[in-house]
Amino acid sequence: MITRWFNQKRKKETGLPYAAAIRYDAANDTPTLIARGKGHLARQIIDLAAARNIPLQTDPLLVENLIDMDLGENIPPQLYLVIAEILLLLEDMEKQL
Repeated sequence: MITRWFNQKRKKETGLPYAAAIRYDAANDTPTLIARGKGHLARQIIDLAAARNIPLQTDPLLVENLIDMDLGENIPPQLYLVIAEILLLLEDMEKQL
């Protein structure tokens, strides 16, 4: 069963955490959604990333767009600017190590 929220205000009032994970493969040249979830599943995604020292970025608007995508789907070009900023942040973090 697919649930869509038509009342965006009510969607935000649930207070559930949301999380999404992306993978960027230079050979593929497009970022891909590899995990997404809300509530308990989102907490598991966040905890797993933290346990494996995977950097986390908080961007509620980006997550709202990613949460509605299918797993394995390429990130749409409209989100490339935000994804590029995150990738640059990760590159800077790797240089500092």
